[in-house]
Amino acid sequence: MFINNFDPVAFNIFSLDFRWYSLAYIFGILAGWVMAKKFLLNTEELKVKFDDYISFLILGIILGGRLGYVIFYNFDYYSNNILEIFKIWQGGMSFHGGLLGVILASIWFAKRNSQNPYVYLDIVSSVAPIGIFFGRIANFINSELYGVETSLPWGVKFMKVDNLYRHPSQLYEAIFEGLFLFIILMYLRSKISKKIPGLISAMFLIIYSTFRFVIEFFRIPDEQLGYILFNLSMGQVLSLIFLVIGCYLSYTKYEFKKKL
Repeated sequence: MFINNFDPVAFNIFSLDFRWYSLAYIFGILAGWVMAKKFLLNTEELKVKFDDYISFLILGIILGGRLGYVIFYNFDYYSNNILEIFKIWQGGMSFHGGLLGVILASIWFAKRNSQNPYVYLDIVSSVAPIGIFFGRIANFINSELYGVETSLPWGVKFMKVDNLYRHPSQLYEAIFEGLFLFIILMYLRSKISKKIPGLISAMFLIIYSTFRFVIEFFRIPDEQLGYILFNLSMGQVLSLIFLVIGCYLSYTKYEFKKKL
């Protein structure tokens, strides 16, 4: 068993704190950007436009992630403390909100440039697990989004939380939603993405949502919400919604391909 007593601050420069969570966002975006430019951009037009697209993408992640957390996870608090919404440095980001932000930003950018939004969404879906991996590692370091109590030999005691040994649910997510999902999508991309634009995005939604739904059973639900429907957490409910969307998108893409 392991004891987690990590400092959430990676390092200081003068009086400025650099936290692991912020560094995870930065490194995840940069790593995904480099990966996409080096291996996934297959036309000169995409290579020219992609750097501009990244600005829209970052905006979508930040605004979507923050507003998603406010609306989905802590609406009562923020509706009475409006100015707190802007204090992103105090924490509170929603993956599903960020996902919605990325989708809207991609559609907006693609339409402005008379391009197919699925071209960008497929690229982002392929490299998104890199950011998810680093984000979940940062969650582990921060002793947040921790799991339920366990007696398994890999249980972790989060000293900033209590003296119980718990499932390291953050690491489960890093492995499945990050590493495994990345490998699966890279394989699928080599087989199907060029033939059916949008299908890799659908597979991201399906596989991510499945992993997230299952792993949430090992994770403590958000304290302010608890279990909200049929003993499911908010993360599980949102994952089910995106799973349905992914299945529908996959079905429509296959039907479209059959007509060609």
